[in-house]
Amino acid sequence: METKQVVAALIFEGDRFLACQRPAYKTRGLLWEFAGGKVEKGETRREALIRECREELAVTVEPGEIFMELTHEYPDMTVELTLFNTRIVEGRPQMLEHNDIRWLKPSETVGYSFCPADTPILEKLRAMYPG
Repeated sequence: METKQVVAALIFEGDRFLACQRPAYKTRGLLWEFAGGKVEKGETRREALIRECREELAVTVEPGEIFMELTHEYPDMTVELTLFNTRIVEGRPQMLEHNDIRWLKPSETVGYSFCPADTPILEKLRAMYPG
């Protein structure tokens, strides 16, 4: 099975973070996720995250510390996911690729269907920000 190196952005605005809904036509369509994507050959993880956020949201970001790293096996591939604490340094998020984008409190995520790889991240966020 193929293993993909994937990066994602944990972007907070106040007490809410940015959640993105995958397009219907993609694998795991209409599930929610963090902005990001696959690391391409020759890129660092931070470079990939900057590129992906520019492509998906039309924003310039600055990746900070790693919030969490995990490996998740899907039926079609294995992802090695690195989630960075990230801040937007230029622009406002726009829906260039996603079906929807929302600012959510961690406690509000219970009613949303996120990609299975994001489950441990959401559990950590809800424990850190219970309100």
